[in-house]
Amino acid sequence: MSVKARIEASLTQALQPERLDVLDESHQHAGHQPHFNGEGGTHIRVRIVSKAFEGKGRVERHRMINDILKPELQAGLHALAVEAAAPGERTRW
Repeated sequence: MSVKARIEASLTQALQPERLDVLDESHQHAGHQPHFNGEGGTHIRVRIVSKAFEGKGRVERHRMINDILKPELQAGLHALAVEAAAPGERTRW
């Protein structure tokens, strides 16, 4: 299973999102540590809308996602960009 697929599964199970986009942006970081090897999975952007974020600030939302994805971060996920919103909040994406 790919890093992207594992992240999608973990976030879906933990947060039951209304919307979830997991984008592998590793190809944009060729030559960046760790070196891009063509397989991806080192630089991920998560865009997520979930009721679990209601009443929580940006930092708390990011911490929630980092806690859920801790195994991926420990296994080599180098960069994680997070865009998290509660239902009804305006997003740029």
